[in-house]
Amino acid sequence: MTVERQKQHDDTDRVRAVADTILYEGYLLYPYRANARKNHSRWQFGVLGPPGATASGLGEPPGLAAQTVLRTLGTEPVIEVTLRFLQLQRRTVQRRTGEGFETVPELVVVGQSWVGWDEAVECSCAFSVAVATENAHGATEVAVPAGEDTELLTEPDGTVAGRLLRTRRAVHATVTVEAGPIDGDLVRVSATVTNTGDAPVDADDAIGRSLIGAHLILAATEARFVSLLEPPADAAALVGTCTHERCFPVLAGDPDPAVPGEAPVVLVSPIILYDHPRVAEQSGGDLFDATEIDEILTLRVLTLTDEEKAQARATDARAAEIVDRCEAMTPEELQALHGVLRDPGRGADPMGAGPIPEVPDGVDWWTEEADTSVRPELDTVLVQGMPVGQGSLVRLHPSRRADAQDLFFRDRLARVATVHADVDGGTHVGVVLTDDPAADLHEWFGRYLYFAPDEIEPVPDVPVQPSRNEES
Repeated sequence: MTVERQKQHDDTDRVRAVADTILYEGYLLYPYRANARKNHSRWQFGVLGPPGATASGLGEPPGLAAQTVLRTLGTEPVIEVTLRFLQLQRRTVQRRTGEGFETVPELVVVGQSWVGWDEAVECSCAFSVAVATENAHGATEVAVPAGEDTELLTEPDGTVAGRLLRTRRAVHATVTVEAGPIDGDLVRVSATVTNTGDAPVDADDAIGRSLIGAHLILAATEARFVSLLEPPADAAALVGTCTHERCFPVLAGDPDPAVPGEAPVVLVSPIILYDHPRVAEQSGGDLFDATEIDEILTLRVLTLTDEEKAQARATDARAAEIVDRCEAMTPEELQALHGVLRDPGRGADPMGAGPIPEVPDGVDWWTEEADTSVRPELDTVLVQGMPVGQGSLVRLHPSRRADAQDLFFRDRLARVATVHADVDGGTHVGVVLTDDPAADLHEWFGRYLYFAPDEIEPVPDVPVQPSRNEES
């Protein structure tokens, strides 16, 4: 299988833009210097180590596995499978001596500082699997060869002052995709990626022959994948049988309102994501920490001293791009990072019931006067046509939130304590579990579990009970 080393990113493709963010998540963290403590332990996500690395304590497990559900739409559905990962590239700095070259921790040539550092090279491979037949199967072997490149560092007069030696270890893996059997128009798809290299001799060897930031993009033709987070009703049972290991398959690309819960592309991510993830339009470029806020990181970069910025530029070309981009930002670009205001109304019900009060005309939404128009302990929200407010009994159905702890509350009974609206028009229902021994304390302290209206189900056969605070 031919492996392509990619030199450019296609930022216009939203799926690929998110995939690129995953690929480089944690690659280099603020303050973007090689000597920063947090950059001594890198490659945290999607690392598939060589066989035996985990047992010997030298590296990560060798594989990832995911299952998802495909709805066939034609007679010849096909899945295009793309594996993407980083191959570690070690950069060594060497100074010219009378007898050749010697390795040094740092070398300054024409005012530019160079230090030793572990870079990375993007790798990808693709193949197709036809799913029109029962138990379709596709597999490919991935082989990225070892390599060595040399870059000479010269003085203005052409004298060679030193060189950068970049070395890479070979990486081997197997990608397997199975689809079937077909049940009506639904089929379960299983995908695995396994590092098949030799057992490592030490930790450096293990990470050098690992797949880093490994993820899959599955693109279907004449078919659509269904959401594992919010599946259509007819696919829920099959989705319930799907498992995944060290990855999280989510729908990717723009959602289609005509077919909610379905999309032609799935991103098998090593990081927990929601369906249809996107990179914010206001983001000016990678900061290698997608869980952070661009504005905060940008301002932190601008507070670095000139010496610290020089150290960051010497660490990695991508770090130099971050420093240069932050320094070149205009006041308007910085202001755009401060946030976007989308409909500051207090989330009236779309059917017109509007149980949560609107902010009065002429009152700014952030003022105390606006706060008095909202009473979380008294407000209600319509759920399945029923008003739900403090004291209402509901059954919890966590579905679209990223907090994995919510899964422990699936199908549990809870009592509503508050109903909140945010400035983006969303509604959040605060509840306490009815069988929680600490429910009294949680309610007294106001420590509620929060769910969206579509994650709760009213239980109308039980009369509304006053809160314990009211009883006391």
